[in-house]
Amino acid sequence: MSGARTPVGPTEKGAGKQTVTISFAGFNRAWAAWIGDRLERRGLRVVYLRWDSPSGIPLEDLLRDLKLAEGRILIVVSEWYFQLGPRTHEEWNAALRAVVGPDPSRFAAVSVTTSAVPAASAVLAAVDLTNMGAEEAERRLLDRLDLPVQPLSEPAHDARRGPRFPAAMPEVWGGVPRRNTRFTGRETLLNDAYHLLQGAEPGAGVLTLHGMSGVGKTQTAAEYVYRFGSEYDVVWWVNAEKRVGYRRLLAELAPKLGLATGQEYGERLRAVRDSLRRGDPYARWLLVLDGADEPDQIWDLVPTGPGHVLITSRNPEWTEHNSRLLEVPVYQRYESVAFIRRRAPRLTEAEADQLAEALEDLPLLLDQTAGWLNDSDLSVDDYIGLLEGGIDQDVVKVSADFPLAFQTAWSILLNKLRETVPESVDLLRLCTFFAPGFVPVRLLKEMPHDELPEQVAGLLNDPLLWNKAINQLRQYSVVRLESHDTTADDPSATGESLYLHRMVHQIVGEDMPAEDREEFITVVRQALAAADPRRPTDPDLWPAYAEIVPHLKYADVLNSTDPAIQRLVFNCLRYMYFSGEYRAGIKLGERALATWRALLGEAHPRIWELTYHYANLLRAVGDYARTEAIERVAVDHLRQERGPQDLEHLRASSGLAADLRGLGRYDEAFQVSQWTLAAYRELLGEQDSRTLNAQNNLGATLVLLGRYEEALESDRRTLEARRQLLRARHPWTLYSETSYAIDLRLLGRYGEAESVQTKNVREQLRVLGAKNPYTLKARHNLACCHYRSGDREQAGKLFADVLEQSERVLGETNPDTLRYAVSQSCFTREHGDIDQARELSEATIARYEVMLAEGHPFVAGARANHALILRGVGERDHAHVLVEQALTDMTAAVGPDHPWTLGCAVNASALRSLVGDPESAAELSGTTAARATEVLGRTHPLTLSARIARAADLRSLRDGRQAEKLEQEALSDLAATLGPQHVHTISARARSRPYWDFEPQTT
Repeated sequence: MSGARTPVGPTEKGAGKQTVTISFAGFNRAWAAWIGDRLERRGLRVVYLRWDSPSGIPLEDLLRDLKLAEGRILIVVSEWYFQLGPRTHEEWNAALRAVVGPDPSRFAAVSVTTSAVPAASAVLAAVDLTNMGAEEAERRLLDRLDLPVQPLSEPAHDARRGPRFPAAMPEVWGGVPRRNTRFTGRETLLNDAYHLLQGAEPGAGVLTLHGMSGVGKTQTAAEYVYRFGSEYDVVWWVNAEKRVGYRRLLAELAPKLGLATGQEYGERLRAVRDSLRRGDPYARWLLVLDGADEPDQIWDLVPTGPGHVLITSRNPEWTEHNSRLLEVPVYQRYESVAFIRRRAPRLTEAEADQLAEALEDLPLLLDQTAGWLNDSDLSVDDYIGLLEGGIDQDVVKVSADFPLAFQTAWSILLNKLRETVPESVDLLRLCTFFAPGFVPVRLLKEMPHDELPEQVAGLLNDPLLWNKAINQLRQYSVVRLESHDTTADDPSATGESLYLHRMVHQIVGEDMPAEDREEFITVVRQALAAADPRRPTDPDLWPAYAEIVPHLKYADVLNSTDPAIQRLVFNCLRYMYFSGEYRAGIKLGERALATWRALLGEAHPRIWELTYHYANLLRAVGDYARTEAIERVAVDHLRQERGPQDLEHLRASSGLAADLRGLGRYDEAFQVSQWTLAAYRELLGEQDSRTLNAQNNLGATLVLLGRYEEALESDRRTLEARRQLLRARHPWTLYSETSYAIDLRLLGRYGEAESVQTKNVREQLRVLGAKNPYTLKARHNLACCHYRSGDREQAGKLFADVLEQSERVLGETNPDTLRYAVSQSCFTREHGDIDQARELSEATIARYEVMLAEGHPFVAGARANHALILRGVGERDHAHVLVEQALTDMTAAVGPDHPWTLGCAVNASALRSLVGDPESAAELSGTTAARATEVLGRTHPLTLSARIARAADLRSLRDGRQAEKLEQEALSDLAATLGPQHVHTISARARSRPYWDFEPQTT
């Protein structure tokens, strides 16, 4: 903060153009901002001067320079103000007597500390502002400056505009690490960060602090929060190393914002992002994403709005995601020296300089080394000698993958820990089998302690020993103890965790003795298995799985043959599938298959179970050819080894049917699904969940075959059974309800479908959240219901939002995303920018052509839709050729009587008429209307469209009497079926030729 600020508010008598210069340590910036704001509101001119005390300049000279400032000088007294340099109390006492003593009237002071300060600071006559409210603090401030103390009459809304009283926390505060009272330097960096965020346009206030490991990114972000947090109403800190954990932690903000949501974190996440975007109830918010090293994993979940987002990351690619980048370098040498002397007061300035050079000015290493060196008898020269010359072979060594200074410094530190509290090294090594960052140590305390190795059992069962080990690690800055909204002293309590820096994690884990590695990794694996909720389909338990998943890799769970550990892997894969974390699940599945095939053998039973879960995840992203190959191997092997009635074989067969549906081979899929369902009924009965899953799959196949009435009956039975067997809000029950609503809509029962789907979407949002794939499917069907019922405004909003969310969550090439893109393109063609519709349609067709084989019904249907766009932009001949090809391909793919083929025919007859071939158009519309009547019924919306088209073609052939008769009959049926004021009825009455939109269905 520097320079003058324009006075605001009325000018009080006696305060005309009076100037006050506020001198403050950067650490106390929030106090300076609040004081300046209170003075400016009374008409004073305020100048801000951040105090610095370079050790090379005499303190008396610095104070004399300060006296050159304009107006009265107000010093914000704190221990930080007097420590900068660092300076001793003796230096300060001498300088204050020499400079301030002769002219005390130029100075005034307020004290914001209860710590000891130099005795001679009494000459400043500082008034105490600690342990009191804002009103009393302001009264004392004004009294010290001889200003009128009458309260200002300000509008209520103005009171929130200025900085908050520093002793008062923001209204919402969570997850922020404790303030580092040894934080040193970074003044320019912090000020640059502040100005970049404050100067950003609304919605663009995103800044990434970027730098190497150990450079102090997290500490800098935390210091930013404490210095500038008084200017925010909401400050929320989130560990963003993994997407699943980030989503959970961000969702926990919902109740703090007072948002009315259910308990499910998916719903809470949606509410939080919407609240931050709107700035309601708080516009001044700061979200800190710590450790966000994989922007591709979470960029889509970064909130926008009037607030600010501060990110710490080793990855500079955040610039590709609308973030400004600010590099955090190693310390400058003067910062290193100042930090070391504060951390190790026994060292001289020259010794601190020596140490800083040897440790390459890296803050993390300086902190850990200076901490224990201050307690050691070892001289700096001797320590540097160890760094340069190496150490004895009988002490702990560190991997040669690190620079020499790191290797030796860490070897020394680890041996120091081993000599003093050996259990602290055991705890540290245990932590390295969790992911770096926040280590959920409570999982160790909560696991069964039977049959634990003696050295670990002693640590976990003895609270005094446990706390002693943690305190030793904290003393040397090896770990941080972080508290999350709890006052519990026990670090294993819910809400508390140890924070282990990534670099420390890597160094400690590199060269652990083999016997210790095997012992500790087994303990952590057991802790993770004990934490498994064992119900991965239950959204209420997804936060528990989100906490477990990041640690699987570091505990090397895939190399365990323990059945409980392997079951944990299966449950995590199922959790990832049901929660929509497909990419992460596929990576885990690939690693598991490779590892287990080598560990267990190609034909081990676990391999086939793993194959099933892995194929589900691959299928979810549209890799149908690959999943068919995988599932066929499994089906053939299991049938030969165990027989066709084996449950594992039936499950693999269900997966194969799903692959066939994805490949567009619906008749084959139907045969497999029908046989599988019959086998499940025979083995398990009608009400087993596996039987109902098979029945659900049969319903999906019937929809793809165009057998909508049969699908409706099948899905109705599944829905009713799941409501009884599971519960109304179980994800599978909600999924069945969506399927039922889709069936109703495809049968033209729009009102019923909309009613069912509206209720279902409310439940899906509450249980699963807005971004879950099941919810997106439900919201898409609701948009279709709105559209078919004539509510174009609601439909348009939903179509656009669902597509946007699916692109961000699932990716642009995901099968679900492509389904939503087809609908959005069709809607935009009729009610938006047809050029945008064309662009989206072309992109969708191109992606289908890459994903699916030529001749797939989805490719044909998307091309049929595109022909309507070409017709709309005047490219009639091109449109005609394309729709004829689509009709041919669709007929070959699903047969002449499938509703999709009939829909293509409706469009093809219109294009034939448009290009001047009315006879052929009439012939096609006639056969289409007849077939539609037979297949779908006389009053199905597609049949009615075909009948209206037939009347139009007869009129073109000048058969007016027959055309009139057909038209009136169709209009009467339209009015009776959809209503006289329905958009389709009105359009037909106006003789607007009907068209048909292809809509891909879930496979």
